[in-house]
Amino acid sequence: MGTVALTEFISLDGVVEAPGGEDFRHKDWSFRFDRGEDGDRFKVDEALGAAALLIGRTTYDSFADAWPGRQGDLAEKYNTMPKYVVSSTLTDPTWQHTEVITGDITAEVVRLKDEIDGELQVPGSIRLAQYLLAHDLVDVIRLMTFPVVLGTGRRLFGEAHDLTTWTLTEARRVGADILVTEHRRAH
Repeated sequence: MGTVALTEFISLDGVVEAPGGEDFRHKDWSFRFDRGEDGDRFKVDEALGAAALLIGRTTYDSFADAWPGRQGDLAEKYNTMPKYVVSSTLTDPTWQHTEVITGDITAEVVRLKDEIDGELQVPGSIRLAQYLLAHDLVDVIRLMTFPVVLGTGRRLFGEAHDLTTWTLTEARRVGADILVTEHRRAH
């Protein structure tokens, strides 16, 4: 049985928009902080530990533009692992091992959780992450919290349909006062 794990760069005020790019007032805000060797290693190990990616169209476009031309263990992992893109507009993905999910997202994510042994990792993909949270499909939330208040931007958490509880399974400081946390769904 697979697990769905959200992984986000997040500000103290909950903003997850454009931590490393895009057209945004505070674009690249996460790169203003040194994650240190521990923080970089955490992100690489996290990615290498995924069985598949579950991403939205914007994240797909960004990753598909960047990773196919790169070399190394992380590039090899991203380029060869299964990728599932939730999109109503993507019809012909060019990045190898990519399947487009349309229609009933909840049913498709449940199917993937049944079929994939390991972690379905959701990096970024704000709308998809919000959908998965709202439909109680998330098993793990990993946040790299940066010591900044942005004051504006898209936030990960909005109005919740219902109360959910989580267990803190990891918390550590990396780099320049960045906090890495992992919460697992308490059932």
